[in-house]
Amino acid sequence: MAAAGRVPRGRLSRASRLGRLATGQAVRGVGTRLSMIGQPEQARRILAEKSALQAAQQVVTVLGGMKGAAMKLGQMLSVLDVDLVPESHRELFRDKLAELRDRAPQVSFAEMRAVLEGDLGPLARVFADFDETPIAAASIGQMYRARLHDGREVAVKVKYPGVDEAVHADMRNLEFFSRLWRSVLPSAADAAVLDEVARNIGGELDYVREAHTQHRVAGRYRGHPFITVPDSIEEYCTHHVLVTEFVAGQSFSQIRALPDADRDHIGELIYRFYISSLFADHEFCGDPHPGNILLAADGRVAFVDFGLYHRMDPAHVEFERYAMRAAAGHRAGDLYDQWVARGIIDPDAGVTPEECLNYVWAAAGWHLLDAEITITPELATGAVVLAVDPRAAEFRGMRHQLLPPEHVFSRRADLFTYAALGQLEATGNWHLLAREWLYDEPPRSDTGRTIARWSAAAG
Repeated sequence: MAAAGRVPRGRLSRASRLGRLATGQAVRGVGTRLSMIGQPEQARRILAEKSALQAAQQVVTVLGGMKGAAMKLGQMLSVLDVDLVPESHRELFRDKLAELRDRAPQVSFAEMRAVLEGDLGPLARVFADFDETPIAAASIGQMYRARLHDGREVAVKVKYPGVDEAVHADMRNLEFFSRLWRSVLPSAADAAVLDEVARNIGGELDYVREAHTQHRVAGRYRGHPFITVPDSIEEYCTHHVLVTEFVAGQSFSQIRALPDADRDHIGELIYRFYISSLFADHEFCGDPHPGNILLAADGRVAFVDFGLYHRMDPAHVEFERYAMRAAAGHRAGDLYDQWVARGIIDPDAGVTPEECLNYVWAAAGWHLLDAEITITPELATGAVVLAVDPRAAEFRGMRHQLLPPEHVFSRRADLFTYAALGQLEATGNWHLLAREWLYDEPPRSDTGRTIARWSAAAG
């Protein structure tokens, strides 16, 4: 067992932890179901609650202690009503898992300082002030607040000691690791998909690349009327340390308490940043979750964390746009032919064109339905689970679909944007926003028109 605050690095030690976790979940689930037989309804509720909290605590303890790619799984699960616990207690489960996002186990500052100074030299050389209490714990590092000698307030993300080795161990264990997160991405059993996941999650370790990306994206949104991206301070960014402008503002949990109109406005901006950017710019942030969204003090929505930022081949973007247009127009035959030609559907598998059409509408219909929709956690989770694990009888044939690896993270971004909006319970006619990238139509919302005027003026 690794000491408290240490990241287990070895492949075998990390695999054994995952094995104990998966086994514990299975045994607990069976035991709870058996113990509920013949019990009064009140006892059933108590047992369900105890099971949910015990299961969540085990996930928090094991995945939080491992950090790296395993902790990323916990962050993904924390925004979903996954079918791991009784429905009446999924909120408890999700709240407990949110600890992986907001209150992950901390590594002592003495250990983190060694990482910092190993890359930057003595702290006093770079920082006029450095708060030793972390403000956040992410999947591969902790975040601190500091002040540079020129007076700028900055956020400093520092890798956990040994996390590079830990993530690479997770990647080597990915075939086994996928058993644990198959409820989120069953197609992870596919070798090409596993390679894509490994390549991109491993890319989060490259803080220098992330700093370059964030600097470029910050420039794109500089002066934007509604969105801000904190710039990186590239001269102080190294393999283990990422320094960016600090954003003072409200967390996502505070945003959730805002009035409906404010949440709806923020929901539109979340949609535009995570979804529309793929089709407008052929690039997107592949890690949409509540921990990466803030409401800045100036009223703009701030987006942070660019470790999973992707450029996408325009041909692949057009493939996705065509599929969505076909589904929007109820052209089942065109959608089916496109998927067969791309190798997504085996023509001998018995999957029908109507099944493909209905599947897209079930998983992505929020982009296609011309009506106001309030996205709830339950609605979002239903789409996510259906998209990645279509167990319903009418979609059973879709279990045999093959998601091309180049679309893994764009589909993940779409689904987890939906999940984040579900946490926000935002209302909007999402189809009207989608028409801008589906059909190149002008924006119809006031927010969209303001952004279009700013964009035109910015050149």
